[in-house]
Amino acid sequence: MPIKSIPDENSNGKSIAVIGNYLPRLCGIATFTTDVVESLNEQTAVKTCWAVAINDRADGYDYPDDVRFEISQKRIEDYRLAAEFININQPDIVCLEHEYGIFGGSEGSYILNLLADLTIPVVTTMHTVLANPSEQQQIVTKRLVEYSDQIIVMSNKAVDLLEAVYAVDRSKIAYIPHGIPDVPFLDPNYFKDKFGVAGKKVLLTFGLLSQNKGIEYAIKALPSVVKKHPELVYIVLGATHPNVIASDGDAYRLYLQQLVLSLKLEKHVLFHNRFVSIEELCEYLTAADVYITPYCNEDQICSGTLAYAMGAGKPVISTAYWYAQELLGQGRGVLVPFKESEAIQEALLQLLGDDNKRHDIRKRAYDFSRNATWNNVAQSYLSLFDKVNQNRSTHPKPYRTVLKSLEHSIFNQELPDINLNHMLAMTDDTGLLQHAKYVVPDRTHGYCVDDNARALIVIAEALPHYTDNSDELLTYFDRYLSFLLHAFNPELGYFRNFMSYQRVWLDQKGTEDSHGRAIWGLGVAINKLKDHRRIPLMSNLFRHALPVCNDFTYPRAIAYCLLGMAHYLKSFAGDSETKRVAEALAEKLYRGFKNSASANWIWPERTLTYANATLPHALILIGEELERNEIKDMGLSALEWLMDVQTESEHFSAIGNQQWFEKGKQKSRFDQQPIEAQASVDACAAAYMVTRDEKWLNKAFNAFSWFLGRNDLNLPLYDAKSGGCFDGLHSSSVNQNQGAESTLSWLLSLTRLYSLSSEKSLLNLQKQSLLSSGSSK
Repeated sequence: MPIKSIPDENSNGKSIAVIGNYLPRLCGIATFTTDVVESLNEQTAVKTCWAVAINDRADGYDYPDDVRFEISQKRIEDYRLAAEFININQPDIVCLEHEYGIFGGSEGSYILNLLADLTIPVVTTMHTVLANPSEQQQIVTKRLVEYSDQIIVMSNKAVDLLEAVYAVDRSKIAYIPHGIPDVPFLDPNYFKDKFGVAGKKVLLTFGLLSQNKGIEYAIKALPSVVKKHPELVYIVLGATHPNVIASDGDAYRLYLQQLVLSLKLEKHVLFHNRFVSIEELCEYLTAADVYITPYCNEDQICSGTLAYAMGAGKPVISTAYWYAQELLGQGRGVLVPFKESEAIQEALLQLLGDDNKRHDIRKRAYDFSRNATWNNVAQSYLSLFDKVNQNRSTHPKPYRTVLKSLEHSIFNQELPDINLNHMLAMTDDTGLLQHAKYVVPDRTHGYCVDDNARALIVIAEALPHYTDNSDELLTYFDRYLSFLLHAFNPELGYFRNFMSYQRVWLDQKGTEDSHGRAIWGLGVAINKLKDHRRIPLMSNLFRHALPVCNDFTYPRAIAYCLLGMAHYLKSFAGDSETKRVAEALAEKLYRGFKNSASANWIWPERTLTYANATLPHALILIGEELERNEIKDMGLSALEWLMDVQTESEHFSAIGNQQWFEKGKQKSRFDQQPIEAQASVDACAAAYMVTRDEKWLNKAFNAFSWFLGRNDLNLPLYDAKSGGCFDGLHSSSVNQNQGAESTLSWLLSLTRLYSLSSEKSLLNLQKQSLLSSGSSK
């Protein structure tokens, strides 16, 4: 979180901090935030306006001096530090630019941590107000409103939604229009020669390209129009949205270009694939005779591109999304139905064929927009800031909220960063190697399915929280998935397990355990990754590997299969064959516990060996998924007993592999393996998610702390420099090797706690909502 030097500020006037994305990051919020800061800095009443920028990549951006602090989007600690930085610098007001998807945590909940710590008044501009929010979105939005002194929206529809859907008091909502550049009312021909379209009629769309923009419907409307107006040129101005590039590449632009060729419109449709400055954008807008926003969805409460086009005095054709309905009423534009090219065609023919009507709409749009110039918007912001500060002086807010008092759990302390360096260093172009000599990969033992399957889970769990290049992680994910694909033996329906470094399979059929772990890895990856390019392959492999699981007899293998099926069914609940296999295996494991358990030995075997917590974890997860309470309750009881067995003097003490723990005998204390701590973290996290009982949070963190040195020897097993994990805890030292299983166990535990921490934050918000609603009755 880089911090830039702060200039002397001795002059009178307001100091304002604005939180949001910032140029040169390419997105609409970045443009808006930059415009807000620059326009406020031009006001004489402002001493200084500076920004806190949100980074979506580890190396950040080359920001101007107006950016004084940077937050890594997915790093929760940065939000706390940003609040501390803002409080120390004591601006008069904080202005938050809020949009779903730009902040970390579930539904962007990390920003609430920042707001809860601020001692400064907050005004929030909401760029999206959802009409049908999920439960989590509603919780986050209500808390956002609570932490804000005022809410700014840019449409009257947004005001109505906040009142009706979120029960926000109307007095807390301020309508201020979307800001626009102050451009003169010029003839469209003024800049046409600059763009090589002199003598043409210009239709324009601008903005970052994504599929919901509906540009294909505008293109399909053109063939009949250009027959009557052969001078028409449609300019599609803008780069593809970076998030779209990351997920789908430039497929949408390529589709549009192919559509143009198929309709023989290559002389009439021009793609200008770049992000332009405000100055150049204004020139493009001036050159346009008609502007079009053919968006596909109604539920859009704001559009900067529409506001800019009207501000430049452009006659606009638009689909009837909410913001367009509001701005283009009373003859200020033309509305058409969604996804109807014929309606666009008719509107274009009407406008291009009637100069008087086109000019009348131009003038109405231009005059209507004058109060939205950035200078006027900045003054409206300042008036609202004055009102907020005056209200704070007579109605002070107590520092911190009930939310903070609810956060007394172990998640108050910062988790280590997710460091995948050692796992990736152990990976070559074949897959993940099994063993290491100290930190150096050991090629002697080659590869196994067990490890590559678990590496799939690590990548899928890490992606939402990882601050480095996600494309690189997906490259490694594909490497592990490719290993599993090659490992599957279709003749036997089994995964092979061991491969030599020379890429020779050492078996034709792996163990039940290794097959079960492959099912587990695929199931979690399908559920967590939600990648339409990879899910068909993974789900196909999952289904082909499923039938042999019916005959499994070993409890851990069954448990791993059940974990994979429980995750898979979260994505494909209607898969009746998977559900049938899951029900049969769940019953088999449950009966093993029920028939063997006693008051002081709640276990299906006479000996506790390795990855023990996997068994109750599977019962808890599959019992919840299949709505079998007796199975889930058995899992919870067994896990509570097991965690008691693995607790010594209030710290986690895993069952050692020297003698294991045989019923009626003494538990072996050494050698303790990382897989035991990982299985316990995962199982306790699952127990918390289904019960919401905070004791499971503490048990999960207790097991996790084993890696960090809260163990029998007070020695850490996590190597913060390499990102790896030592292979075990001996009676007097740690095993200095950092192999795949131990490192995977650490990373699986860490990423699980990251997800659990996010879930816990949301639950606290939910509790706070209940407390608030209760106190208001």
